[in-house]
Amino acid sequence: MFDYHVRENSFYQSFIGDTVIKKWEDIPVLTKSDLQIPLQKRFSHGFSKRNSYTSKTSGSSGTPLFYAKDKFCHAMTWAVIINRFGWHGIDLDTSFQARFYGIPLDIKGYQKERLKDRLSNRYRFPIFDLSDEKLEEFLIVFRRKKFDYINGHTSSIVLFAKYLQKKNLLLKSVCPTLQTCVVTSEMLYDSDKKLLEKQLGVPVVNEYGASELDLLAFTNADGEFQVNNETLFIEILDKNNQLVKKGESGRIVVTSLYNKAHPFIRYDVGDIGVLDENSTTKKPILKQLIGRSNDNAILKDGKTVPGHTFYYVTKSVIEEDGNVKEFVVEQTALDAFKIVYVAEKSLTTDNLKNIEKALSKYVESNLNITYKRVKLLKRSRSGKLKQFVSKLN
Repeated sequence: MFDYHVRENSFYQSFIGDTVIKKWEDIPVLTKSDLQIPLQKRFSHGFSKRNSYTSKTSGSSGTPLFYAKDKFCHAMTWAVIINRFGWHGIDLDTSFQARFYGIPLDIKGYQKERLKDRLSNRYRFPIFDLSDEKLEEFLIVFRRKKFDYINGHTSSIVLFAKYLQKKNLLLKSVCPTLQTCVVTSEMLYDSDKKLLEKQLGVPVVNEYGASELDLLAFTNADGEFQVNNETLFIEILDKNNQLVKKGESGRIVVTSLYNKAHPFIRYDVGDIGVLDENSTTKKPILKQLIGRSNDNAILKDGKTVPGHTFYYVTKSVIEEDGNVKEFVVEQTALDAFKIVYVAEKSLTTDNLKNIEKALSKYVESNLNITYKRVKLLKRSRSGKLKQFVSKLN
């Protein structure tokens, strides 16, 4: 695939330039910023919008990326998806899906998605309003429809599970046909997975993908987070673009093995992950998916801390009593952070002390922490919830 794009893609030829390539590791890593030129300038010879599948990413990591796949590559993407869902008894043609996703709010986009839902045997629960009143409406739908599985954004399904917990309800008893829950697009923490399995009453499957590429990893029948090595070649690299040892964290860098229309060769997806020590070439296992590589907090002393650290540390304290439904962490200055949360009642003095104590222990002391209680958290147009946001320039 590398040889193909060096020969057939003008953009990739100029990207490689005069770099001497003697071994795979010499190939420069491609980033989203390298691809921020018009899509028509990135097509390989013989490909265009007319004979390729084109789309764009959600833009949740910053700027949306317009991309292309040749039609065989696009078919292979769906072959992997069909195969992975099949691991858990889900037939994408016949299984009825409860879909927790965003939806376009303009009339044309809205109607298009609703039509796609009908044709794809799924019922959509729009997740921009997740108030108790709306979640009760969701529950009524589960009572009358025979869903086979749930699929959608992690945070919204977790919020629904917390609502079920408050009502002391098991979703499986409300909707006996339900068999599986597949969460995607956002981090799945162990505590959330336990909550989901307890309140939904079905196994929880984690999906990790990148729309411009394919499924990157999917929970297999043994509960392992298995990396896709059929259509992708995935590496974990350090800041110097060198392979890290298994068990160590690094940037997830992906090569698409079938896309001739557009080069994705050693492409940095912007995430941090860890391969399991027992991972093999034939069966690679993702031990841990840590989060976005560009979601970092920068502190006064120049120290850089992954944004998910703030979220995870706060989460371990803030959700203990079940009052807080969901929250996000915003950095507003080098030493200032705002925790925006949805809860039935304001955080207590003890809550605040415990949060600040935990952040002082695991991150840094003398941080200026403020709190804002809201009715709903703002999600992206695609429905994703960005759990850490830096407002620094």
